[in-house]
Amino acid sequence: MDTLTHALSGALLARATEPKNPRPDQLPRRARMWVGFWAAAFPDSDFITRFVDPLTYLTVHRGVTHSVIMLPLWALGLSLLFMLLVRGKYSWRAFAGVVALGIGIHIIGDVITAFGTMIFAPFSSWRAQIPTTFIIDPYFTAIIAAGLVASLVWKLTRKPAVIGLAMLAAYVGFQGILHQRAVTAGAAYVARHQLEAGTVEAIPQPFSPFHWMIVIPQKDAYYMTYVSLWREAIPEFPPEDANWLRQVYASYYPVRDALWNRVPRFGSGNEARLAEQVWYSEALTAYRDFALFPALYGVDRIQGRLCVWFNDLRFALAGRVMPFRYGACRIGKDTAWRVYRLFNDDNGQEIFEAIPH
Repeated sequence: MDTLTHALSGALLARATEPKNPRPDQLPRRARMWVGFWAAAFPDSDFITRFVDPLTYLTVHRGVTHSVIMLPLWALGLSLLFMLLVRGKYSWRAFAGVVALGIGIHIIGDVITAFGTMIFAPFSSWRAQIPTTFIIDPYFTAIIAAGLVASLVWKLTRKPAVIGLAMLAAYVGFQGILHQRAVTAGAAYVARHQLEAGTVEAIPQPFSPFHWMIVIPQKDAYYMTYVSLWREAIPEFPPEDANWLRQVYASYYPVRDALWNRVPRFGSGNEARLAEQVWYSEALTAYRDFALFPALYGVDRIQGRLCVWFNDLRFALAGRVMPFRYGACRIGKDTAWRVYRLFNDDNGQEIFEAIPH
């Protein structure tokens, strides 16, 4: 979830949980909402790891700052900081509950996306995810914003904020039902084509809660499709010069007309043997821990280096260059593989850079 939406959800929760008649030692409404706002934004402070290197950020983002184990410590630290900022006007105890709620709703907001959240960090790198909601969901944000605006209009009661949170929970619950429908569609495809029994994954997509990517992992490949649980007709194919937003929007087909693609994990032939060797090399340990649906992006030679690139199909969108592409390169057969990042500059030119690991 984007940081602004997180922050707004913290303010809404702070208003919804405000005491009816606050005591003098408790925060007044405006201060309470601002504290909830900044506390709910705090977990994304781990963006500073971008300055270490992109792969470190990728593997530690949504880690210790998003941990339910570390939450009491963060709540105490932020409460003491807020107390200092108001020069002791309120005790740290006045801030602690609001801060804890803000951090908590941030964690919940990230768990319902497909990126994964290490809620037990630093003791476990396991990523919790209940992928019901796309990482940027305008409907989700609008519900929160509506609750806050209503709270400003009806200042004497916290009911608008409570109703806003209830609507938000109902919306996520509705998305959960749609998620199950997408999984069921994938399971039907497995049965119809007699694929290996296993998990069927459904990943939320942009523009609409009815848009889903269905992924069926197999031993050596993935079966993937993009579906709309609402559309009844195949969308009109956009022209070649259409922007990527139109291409993405038009890529979601009715379930009965879904276009299924088989994507090999490691390519084919000699390329597959090389790709599998590189994938399990020490150089890609960090990326291997992150990628949910890793697949070969390509093999090429760059400036005398043999490079093998991978991407995570979890982030595949039609008409868009996939983010988070990493691989390993080496010069000569006797040198060790070294991790690199592949990305596009502002002109669309592919650039690779070494990661200091």
